[in-house]
Parts: sequence; structure tokens; C-alpha cells
Amino acid sequence: MRGRKPNELTLSPKDKRTLQQLLRDSHISQRLAQRARILLACAQKQRTNQVAFQVAQQRSTVWRVCERYRQSGLQAALSDAPRSGHPRVFSPRRVQAD
Repeated sequence: MRGRKPNELTLSPKDKRTLQQLLRDSHISQRLAQRARILLACAQKQRTNQVAFQVAQQRSTVWRVCERYRQSGLQAALSDAPRSGHPRVFSPRRVQAD
């Protein structure tokens, strides 16, 4: 089968239970659910291409989520990294007099 061979991704039993519970919750965001699906599929030793097709994401996204899990753990893999730069500041809306 073609595609990048997955590096061994081993989920701890606690992390696996947490991911499965997240997928059962109907109130989580799609982004969080997709990342949980990616991690569970990669832990079953599926290839990156196959996982990317299953979750309708790019191969690089699958690889990046798995790498974040390996380097920093479950919370880092599920959440977005902080953005660089100064946050936007919105001024109050001006009310125009008629």
C-alpha cells in the first residue's frame, strides 16, 4: 500500500479512553472530533494516506497531529497552537445620527 508508513503511535489507555469519550460527545467541535479520529486511527497502525482519506484532511494535517501528540501529549494534539502577533483590537461601533 502506498503512503507514508506511520511511525509507531502508541496511545496510553487513559488517552484512548479520553478520545473515545470525546467522540461520543455530541457537543464537541468538528475540528476536535477529527483530531481525535486521526489519533485513534494512527494508533491502529493505519497509513497516513488512509487516515487522511477517512477524515477528509490533508496528509500533512494527519502527520502534524500525530507529531504534536508524540512531542507534547494529548492536549497539544487536540488544541490549536497559540497564534503569533498582536491580537486584533476592535473599537466600539459608531452610531450615526440621522
